[in-house]
Amino acid sequence: MITSFISTSIPLGVPLLYGSVGEILTEKSGHLNLGIPGIMYVGAISGVIGAFLYENACGNDLARMNPWLTVLIPLLSCIVGSVLMGLVYSFLTVTLRANQNVTGLAITTFGIGLGNFFGGSLIKLVDSDMPSIILTKTSSLFRKSLPFADDLGWFGEIFLSHDFLTYLAIAIAVVASFVLTRTRVGLNLRAVGENPATADAAGINVTAYKYIATGIGSAVAGLGGLQYVMAYANGVWSNNAFGDRGWMAIALVIFALWKPNMALIGSFLFGALCNVNNYIQGLGTATQELFKMLPYVVTILVLVVISMRKKREHQPPAHLGLPYFREER
Repeated sequence: MITSFISTSIPLGVPLLYGSVGEILTEKSGHLNLGIPGIMYVGAISGVIGAFLYENACGNDLARMNPWLTVLIPLLSCIVGSVLMGLVYSFLTVTLRANQNVTGLAITTFGIGLGNFFGGSLIKLVDSDMPSIILTKTSSLFRKSLPFADDLGWFGEIFLSHDFLTYLAIAIAVVASFVLTRTRVGLNLRAVGENPATADAAGINVTAYKYIATGIGSAVAGLGGLQYVMAYANGVWSNNAFGDRGWMAIALVIFALWKPNMALIGSFLFGALCNVNNYIQGLGTATQELFKMLPYVVTILVLVVISMRKKREHQPPAHLGLPYFREER
């Protein structure tokens, strides 16, 4: 049971890891992007559209589908859709200096609506009895694990039996942590988030860093939506089935103290907390629903502890959520 619990908790945490790392990269530039849930939703439906069109172009015949294209087309579609949403957010908040909170909420509302519109359109095209799209052929390639995982017992089931997007998420978190703490690019990005006026005076292109950080962060977050559909949900798209994972990813940023390596630990912890209710039997539906609140309760407790300790390294970027006017520096 312990092995099963750990192995099933990891896939629950992967979308949260993508979303939180993407949001951390954006917030390090000083922008609070509450549009992450919408961006993850658009990333997911963009990948679904790419996979759907390619499967239909091949006549839904797996033998005619090139494995590399079957994976690359949804990946690229997801990245393009997510980056476009990030650019819209950047244009409104960086160039037009719109309120970041309002813009982020608008992006979330727009992204979910856009995803439901295209999802509903595809569902009508397939004329299915169920209100969903099933991309089993594409999903089967996304869900492939290492061939020798079954031969290694519990170790293989826990650590080696997952899809490639799971390992990609871990790699992205490690690389992001290294870049932010060990490279000049990361130092410049953190300077932009802490004090953009000082960074600007030092010759750092503040606007470029904000655009690029938001674009990359959006692309990373969008991959979380694609991973949920193709790997966790076995290629099944249903409107509004993504749940509150985007908001949980934003909450995880606080838990991780704006550090990608801590998000790596926190995401799998959140996945385990979300999985607890599936292993509790006989306690009633109300008790199970209470256990679903655990990730949010833990986040609140962490926020309280951070506020009490007031250590600078545990605080968000000093200029987070504030617009930058170069003329006022």
